[in-house]
Amino acid sequence: MHIVLIEPEIPQNTGNIARTCALTRSCLHLVKPLGFSIEDRYLKRAGLDYWDKVEVKIWDDFTQLLNAYPYQRKFFATTRTVQYYHQVQFQSDDMLVFGPESRGLPAELLELYVNHLVRIPMLDIGRSLNLSNAVAIIVYEALRQMEFLELL
Repeated sequence: MHIVLIEPEIPQNTGNIARTCALTRSCLHLVKPLGFSIEDRYLKRAGLDYWDKVEVKIWDDFTQLLNAYPYQRKFFATTRTVQYYHQVQFQSDDMLVFGPESRGLPAELLELYVNHLVRIPMLDIGRSLNLSNAVAIIVYEALRQMEFLELL
């Protein structure tokens, strides 16, 4: 799997996601601008024992990533859709794309990929799940669908 974080803002979230990526053999893609330095002590602390075990790629912008991975299917996590993540049949080289913690994915991107949007069921109380929790929920559903073969 490929986990894509577009403009992540909180180092602890990215560190936790890096740990999830290491433990699930997923590649972590970070799309600039980042809201922190990858040398940030909070980022390192959250995934300290895992940074050498995760493949991390850093991109200047999302277009650069798209050009490098033109054939991978991409699914975009958002609260602005009706399709739930468990309704998708995931494949091992899919890209799961998440937006910045404070604002989510931009509307222009959601419009371009309207048929590839997924959401996690939750109550609408004005906030959504923490980014690292959302990543873990969706990546483990994808792995469950593939009978965890990527982990065996």
